[in-house]
Amino acid sequence: MSIPTNVAEGCGRNTDADFARFLQMAMGSACETEYQLLLSHDLGFLCQDEYNKLNTDATEVKRMLASLLKTLTADC
Repeated sequence: MSIPTNVAEGCGRNTDADFARFLQMAMGSACETEYQLLLSHDLGFLCQDEYNKLNTDATEVKRMLASLLKTLTADC
């Protein structure tokens, strides 16, 4: 929930610099999500297949955030 909330809040800001800052926060939240998935797997709450699928999804979200951030800051 934190990832899209940060993207939405940043989008509502007045400058690209503010938007970029919130995208960086969203990236941090995505990293937290990866750790939470790993912990859930290690504690036995997620089987290997579920963990692999969700971790792949988290990695893809991070790629999308990185691409958007790179595009946003390309002119700077």
